[in-house]
Amino acid sequence: MKKITTNIFIENIYEQFPFDEVVFHDDVQKMFAYMLTLPEIKEKYCLKGFDYSTIVFDIVLCDNAEIHRINREYRHIDRPTDVITFAIFADSEPDDVFIMDGEINLGEILISLDTIKEQAAQNNVSTEDESRLIAAHGMLHLLGFDHQTEDDYNFVVKTQNKIKAVLDV
Repeated sequence: MKKITTNIFIENIYEQFPFDEVVFHDDVQKMFAYMLTLPEIKEKYCLKGFDYSTIVFDIVLCDNAEIHRINREYRHIDRPTDVITFAIFADSEPDDVFIMDGEINLGEILISLDTIKEQAAQNNVSTEDESRLIAAHGMLHLLGFDHQTEDDYNFVVKTQNKIKAVLDV
C-alpha cells in the first residue's frame, strides 16, 4: 500500500485570540489520517479512483468579521458562521480535476474563533474541543461530503463525532 503524505497548513489571522496552533495541527493531522481509513469515507470520497501521493489543504483561523465578510461575498449569507469550506478538488468537474506531481489540493477551511468560543460555551466544552469538531466537519466537506439532505447531514455529524470520540482529541 502506497504511503500518502498529508500537508496541512494552519494560519491564525486572528492574532488577538490565543490559540495553540501546534496542538491543533497535530490533532487535525490525526483526525484526517483516521478519517481516510474509514470504509464509509473511502466508499464515497472525492479521492476515489485518483492516483496521488500527497494531499494538501489549509485551515485559516479568523474572527467573526472576516468570516461574515466571506459568507456574504461567496455564499450571499449576511451573517457570521462557524466554518466555511472551499472544497476545490471535491467541487471540481471531473474534467477540471487538477493533480500536479501526485499532489491534490483539497482546498481551504475557514474557522471563526469567535463563533467557536460562543458554541463551546453553549455546548459546555472547551474552545479546543469545539474547534476540533468543526475542523472535522470542514475536512469532511473537503472530501466531498455535504449535507444538502437530512441523511447527508446525519452522516456528516455522526462521522465528525465518531472521529473526535475515537481519537479522544
